[in-house]
Amino acid sequence: MNQYDLNLILNPNISAEQVQIEKDYIEGAVRNAGGEVSNLDDLGNRRLAYQVGKDREGYYLMYTIKSGGNPEKEIATNLRLRDNVRRVLVVKDRPEWKTKKA
Repeated sequence: MNQYDLNLILNPNISAEQVQIEKDYIEGAVRNAGGEVSNLDDLGNRRLAYQVGKDREGYYLMYTIKSGGNPEKEIATNLRLRDNVRRVLVVKDRPEWKTKKA
């Protein structure tokens, strides 16, 4: 199984209940793509580097998932259809990024 980083930016104006609904939907989408969620970093509202639509802030969720095959397109395509999702990025985690240089 390969490890992937799934990074999402949600609408900053959603309530706590809506955030939980989005988290449940995201985890379901990962499971439907044949993966499992290893870790979730909920960073909350953060200032964006550039304006997305009319928003200068976004609600950040960063998942670490494990999946066989190629889930990038399937997961990202499914999540981009959600109204509260502003940005989706799925990146394959590579072991050489974790090594320290001498």
